[in-house]
Amino acid sequence: MFLSARLPSERTRRAVKGERPLVQIFVRDNNVDQALKALKKKMQREGSFREMKRHVHYEKPSEKRARQKAEAVRRARKLARKRAQREGLLPMPKPRGR
Repeated sequence: MFLSARLPSERTRRAVKGERPLVQIFVRDNNVDQALKALKKKMQREGSFREMKRHVHYEKPSEKRARQKAEAVRRARKLARKRAQREGLLPMPKPRGR
C-alpha cells in the first residue's frame, strides 16, 4: 500500500500511460500515521501546500508578476549568501542540533 499526492494543476492534464505521482510514500507495517507524517513532510518541502493555497483564489496577473519577482529576488539573495559563505566572506551557518 502507498499514499500519493498530486498538485492541483496536474488534475487538468491528461494522464500519460505509466505516469507516476509526484510524491509517493510506501506504508510499512500498516503504520498509516507514520506514512501520513512522511507525506506531509515531503509535500511541505516541495511547496505543494503553498501551491494549493495559491490556487484557492484567483490571482491577478499583476499580483502574479509581483510574487514571481519577489521569489526570484529571494532565490538570488539566497544564492549570493551561499556563495559568500563558501568563499569565506560570511561565517558559515551554525549546524542545527536534532
